Amino acid sequence: QVQLVESGGGLVQPGGSLRLSCAASGSIFVINAMGWYRQAPGKERELVAAIVSGGSTNYADSVKGRFTISRDNAKNTVYLQMNNLKPEDTAVYYCNAGIVVDYFGIEYDYWGQGTQVTVSS
Repeated sequence: QVQLVESGGGLVQPGGSLRLSCAASGSIFVINAMGWYRQAPGKERELVAAIVSGGSTNYADSVKGRFTISRDNAKNTVYLQMNNLKPEDTAVYYCNAGIVVDYFGIEYDYWGQGTQVTVSS
């Protein structure tokens, strides 16, 4: 069993900052890419940022220069530092990871339960 547990969401004023964390636990052999997605009411889930095990990153155009994704491989944890938050960043943020659970090498896709981020004055 593998679990992804997120933390760090909340209510923040425009221009403020939040840091999301997502820790993976359970029967883990290797974690490949990790990322953050978000889903606003009435909209489809979209990729916010992703990071592979070697450290290369990818960001949505809407968050470039404001958000930073990082990971601690020793702790099986991925972070999302969000600065200069805007009302349009309001959404449920989901952690995602591609995890190999045994020596057969098959990667499975895991999701966290989601954490609400609300940007409002």
